[in-house]
Amino acid sequence: MNPLELAGARPGPAFTVTFDGRPVRALPGQTVAAVLWAAGVTSWRTTRGEGRPRGVFCGIGVCFDCLVTVNDRPNQRACLVPVRPGDVIGTQEGTGHTGADDERDGGGDGHAG
Repeated sequence: MNPLELAGARPGPAFTVTFDGRPVRALPGQTVAAVLWAAGVTSWRTTRGEGRPRGVFCGIGVCFDCLVTVNDRPNQRACLVPVRPGDVIGTQEGTGHTGADDERDGGGDGHAG
């Protein structure tokens, strides 16, 4: 039997958010990471130093691999931030800030390779 049937759970109506300019379907209560995964997106950040792709690693807000820009706010943890109708989500490059911050930070991201 379907667990949703056992619990009597029914999600609210779907709504739309955008990811890098394209519409993506979301459900109430989903995190940004869940919405992106459901849409087939597995990477939404690049590392500062070498531009390597990152997405969810720990899924509980500890590792910071899933940083994304939401409504022009960089460094949002996709695994923790709930989506809201109309959210504008974007791939985060490096620190999420442009200009002097990216040059000054030295390019490390805390990951080997």
